[in-house]
Amino acid sequence: MKTIENLFEITSKFKCHVEISTLKSYGTGHINDTYRLKNLVTEDYDYLLQKINHQVFKNVPKLIENMCRVIAHLKKQMLSTGEGNPDKEVMTLVATKEGPYFYQDSNGNYWRMCHFLKDTKTYDVVETAQQAYEGGKAFGKFQAMLVDLSPDLMYEVIPDFHHIGKRLEQLAQARTEDPKGRVALVQEELETIDASSGSMSFFQQDEQLLTLPRRVIHYDTKFNNVLLNLEDRAQCVIDLDTVMAGYVAYDFGDAIRTIINRTTEDDKELSNITLNIPLFNAYTKGYMEEVRQFINEWELRSLIKGVLLLPYMQAVRFLTDYINGDRYYKIESEHHNLQRTRAQLKLLKELFAHAESMEDRIFKEARKHQLINS
Repeated sequence: MKTIENLFEITSKFKCHVEISTLKSYGTGHINDTYRLKNLVTEDYDYLLQKINHQVFKNVPKLIENMCRVIAHLKKQMLSTGEGNPDKEVMTLVATKEGPYFYQDSNGNYWRMCHFLKDTKTYDVVETAQQAYEGGKAFGKFQAMLVDLSPDLMYEVIPDFHHIGKRLEQLAQARTEDPKGRVALVQEELETIDASSGSMSFFQQDEQLLTLPRRVIHYDTKFNNVLLNLEDRAQCVIDLDTVMAGYVAYDFGDAIRTIINRTTEDDKELSNITLNIPLFNAYTKGYMEEVRQFINEWELRSLIKGVLLLPYMQAVRFLTDYINGDRYYKIESEHHNLQRTRAQLKLLKELFAHAESMEDRIFKEARKHQLINS
């Protein structure tokens, strides 16, 4: 952790009144470093200070520009409809004293600050159908409120983020270079990934490129990116680093990846990785209630493809990082990324086995809202 003196210098660049002695590490994110600080004005918002990983996010000013555009749009939507509280239901970034919403320190590190929303909570593992339902509503509403924001305005902060062809190319390069001599340890995992590579190209097929609309989406819909209030009702979608243009099925698939698994995404005991279908049903119900106002039939039929793609892609990414020497994700042990890879592949196996019944549930919910006839 940075020294208190260094962090005091950083916080002093923002328009805030912080009690620096209260600073402590916060959250379980894989990429950025996050700290919570109390506000000296006790009746006002506390703050979250984040060091943005500029090895992952190469153009931080553009990332912040994306975030500001999305935040402004969401707040404008809430104000125009009179539904909701923009200050509590949308992230609020804190400007620096010089104007921008980020600060670059003398070491080249980028920092940002936002309001901390009190009386909220997150879950790394979904515990109830009510929570899953609220997650579906939260991410569905997020997509619905951004449907009239042009995707062409969004900067691509991570090029080809969900392009599985590019991810497989990165894995192939890692296999060839093998910088840490780990390829020999992961032959079984590589064979499993190779066996499914052909079926995972759905979103890069010409037909889909012509028919599926690009929309502004979140791109990181882990359940812990939804803040729930103390009654377990969805309040705010957070972690907007990756908001970009993409397909709604990407967000749906990644949400299901984290919601349906009965255990954590890195459980060492693979037998613990089974599907909690009631949570899938609840999430799908909440999601359909919100997206029914805009989603089309092509998108509906693509949702199950997203459910299968995202754990596969995550396995590819974890394994690539493992072979490369753990450059991207934070790890807690030497073989943590391999452990994550194996867990994602086990989850994928379970999802393949239940894909037909899950697609039936998607269509059942869609028919309730007259979104599909068959």
